[in-house]
Amino acid sequence: MDLNNTFEVARPIEEAWAVLTDLERIAPCLPGAQLTEVEGDDYRGFVKVKVGPITAQFKGVANFVERNDSDHRAVLSGKGRDTRGAGNASALITAKLEPVSDSITRVNVDTDMKITGKFAQFGRGVMADVSAALMDQFAQNLAEMLAEEGSGGPGEPEQSEPDQSELAESVRAESERARAEQSEQTVQTGDASDVGGGERSAGESTAASGGVRKIDMPEPEAIDLIDAAGAPVLKRAAVLIGVVVALVVLRRLLRRSR
Repeated sequence: MDLNNTFEVARPIEEAWAVLTDLERIAPCLPGAQLTEVEGDDYRGFVKVKVGPITAQFKGVANFVERNDSDHRAVLSGKGRDTRGAGNASALITAKLEPVSDSITRVNVDTDMKITGKFAQFGRGVMADVSAALMDQFAQNLAEMLAEEGSGGPGEPEQSEPDQSELAESVRAESERARAEQSEQTVQTGDASDVGGGERSAGESTAASGGVRKIDMPEPEAIDLIDAAGAPVLKRAAVLIGVVVALVVLRRLLRRSR
């Protein structure tokens, strides 16, 4: 199932690129998503969805398959499994950024999605409506996050606008510094546990050097697909009901004519 969406970010392209490729930073903006841990290049977490009384929680992992800083193009792979074993979901997401102006960036997102289980009963039309609604919500959450980060408190003096390339580089450097500090702490903890304990196996050494960093993020509400799709789903349901009623009436008329 191929889905195409577009939204805009009120930031220069270099700054928008630095933000959108920092998965830990934008995770709270994703509806229904919760990032729980990071290990190397793997980002693990949950996505909660529901349709009426049916609720599913997909536990999965995402990582960058491709990340081209010069072309501002990234390919993200995500795979998840329903924790109750009711289905699987996978997606290959390709994002391409392009400047609209010096302060606005357009983000084109192409998603190749595969779903099995209960939620596979929804056709491409419904899923496209849901995807568009969720992308709009993500863009709105992202805009609010950036506005909060960029606004100063009352009474604070205005500062001159920083060079955008330097700002983007600063964001990237800060993210790398945090990851390096966490990795160093993990290694030090592993070394301390070795005192008097002999040598570790190669697998244990690799696990310690890689490090699993836990993410403290509030549990999100499940995505309600009916609310997300809204009118389109109701419209399709109305059409189906109309067809059923017409068939029932036609059947009765045929019986009377006999």
